[in-house]
Amino acid sequence: MENRGLIFIPDISGFTQFMHEIEIQHGRQIIQELLETLVNANQIGLEISEIEGDAILFFKFGEAPELETLYRQVERMFCDFHKYLIAYDNRRFCQCKSCISAINLTLKVVAHYGEFTTYQVKNFRKLIGKDIIVAHQLLKNDIDQHEYWLVTQNLLNGQSPNGFTEWMQWNPGSKTTENEQIPFQYTQIGPLKDSIPRYEPPLLEPREKVKVLSVSREFDSDIKKMFFTSGHLELRHRWQDGLKSIEELDHFLPGIGSRHLRIREDGETVMYASGFSYNPESRIVFGESDEKLTSTLYFVLEKLTDNRTRLSLEYYLKKNPLKQLAFQLFKKDKMEAEFLKSLENLEALLPQIQVPVDF
Repeated sequence: MENRGLIFIPDISGFTQFMHEIEIQHGRQIIQELLETLVNANQIGLEISEIEGDAILFFKFGEAPELETLYRQVERMFCDFHKYLIAYDNRRFCQCKSCISAINLTLKVVAHYGEFTTYQVKNFRKLIGKDIIVAHQLLKNDIDQHEYWLVTQNLLNGQSPNGFTEWMQWNPGSKTTENEQIPFQYTQIGPLKDSIPRYEPPLLEPREKVKVLSVSREFDSDIKKMFFTSGHLELRHRWQDGLKSIEELDHFLPGIGSRHLRIREDGETVMYASGFSYNPESRIVFGESDEKLTSTLYFVLEKLTDNRTRLSLEYYLKKNPLKQLAFQLFKKDKMEAEFLKSLENLEALLPQIQVPVDF
């Protein structure tokens, strides 16, 4: 074979355990977005041969890139991967095992240099060659931890992998295959997480707001079932008075920052999921604000006993004396009646709802 080039495989670690304990739809979406994050982090012109479930087979024909260049690519992919997970863990509403355990996923990267070529199957460009097999075999190794960058001697070609950072320590290793011994060097890359900036939640509520309405009702239901029923957008039109339907605009996994279109009998409004706190032993709160951040509706769930919960609908307006007065004069009575009717509808709906086992 005449073609030589780089084979570069970022592989999601923890994927097998993650898939064993997930709600499939949510897990598939999380993995899809992580793989898209890796694709978007490609900064050295790598081509994609295929996406292999939890890994991406990148390649680039030509001379082997300098190790410093490769390190910067590994750093970018690893940090962007964990930025996504940190942000998702901070903004998610869902409490299924899939969403809770996503933060435990991590990344390892195998980099190899060798001979391979391509062939076409309809619209797909596939890779073939001994070194493609070698690169995949290297993903199965005896390295204890699973946050590492592995570089084969073929790729090093006499270069020293030291010197990128003070914390990086390289270790020798080898992989025994049916035909040969493949020497490599590897380093743990988990310390890169220390360089990721602290997550800052977006401001999606009025900076200064005033509570102008609050309506409550107690329900013979546990707090998790109340949260599942009141929080899931696909159920909202079945109990919230005046609401015809909801269309999700961004993401089917609700979380802070996701948007939905609320279609009411009197018009349409784009809403943000704007706040969330979760303690099922005492209190769960989630909020929704309009797109212009002029108002926020909080759903406040309070655990009274194991099988009794209070839900309060609390409506806030951006601080503005004139608009507050106008609300009191012209809108408050109608909204209060809608809220009371909504809570009555919710009580009738609860017996029909089955909460997933892993929620």
